[in-house]
Amino acid sequence: MPNAPKESTKIEAAFFDVDNTIIRGSSSFLFGKAAFKRGFFSRRDFWRFAWQQARFIARGETLTTVDEIRDRALGLIEGHKADDLAALTDEVYDKYICPKLWPETVRLAKEHIAAGREVWLVTATPKQIADVIAHRLGLTGGLGTVVEVKDGILTGKLVGETLHGKHKRKAVKALAKERNISLKNSYAYSDSVNDLPMMTVVGHAVAVNPDAALKRYAVAAEWPILDFKKRELRANK
Repeated sequence: MPNAPKESTKIEAAFFDVDNTIIRGSSSFLFGKAAFKRGFFSRRDFWRFAWQQARFIARGETLTTVDEIRDRALGLIEGHKADDLAALTDEVYDKYICPKLWPETVRLAKEHIAAGREVWLVTATPKQIADVIAHRLGLTGGLGTVVEVKDGILTGKLVGETLHGKHKRKAVKALAKERNISLKNSYAYSDSVNDLPMMTVVGHAVAVNPDAALKRYAVAAEWPILDFKKRELRANK
């Protein structure tokens, strides 16, 4: 009787949040900054975005701030051509995102790639932004919120849910099934307690620039804690 076929060997991966983990602040805001300079929306709307960005950096990510930034962004892009917005992605990366990258987190992501792991960005920001950051950093790919396009025009509506909280966990589990990833042997990095659903689904979680609630959880769970903000403040003194 022939031997039963062996199950294919599972691979390992590392999943990184983006806002305040890979970059300082909100990637959606940085994209909005470029869109404003291209005349996508008014100066008044831009300053509202700036206020939300300041809150985001000062207080960290909360469901309320994520929803506010998402709703504002969707309202501003409604009616624009998808091709016009896509054309901004490289400019956004070069002028706005690249200077805001945390070099230490980028180094960690590239070390995972060098070790043979897949590295995925998992973020509430639109998938187009996640894709361009992943591509420019030489990572495997991005999972992000999907914005609806009809006849080449952005509708201002989402396809599915904002990739946040429990929806990140769902997306990571679906990707793991699709790509034969061992979550037990994989890693997750985030700054926010809202990402606990994603962080607790893997075997190795790391808190990066954590908010107070995530720091408390990480200490109790004996997770590694990396605080590049404090290191940066010490270096600038």
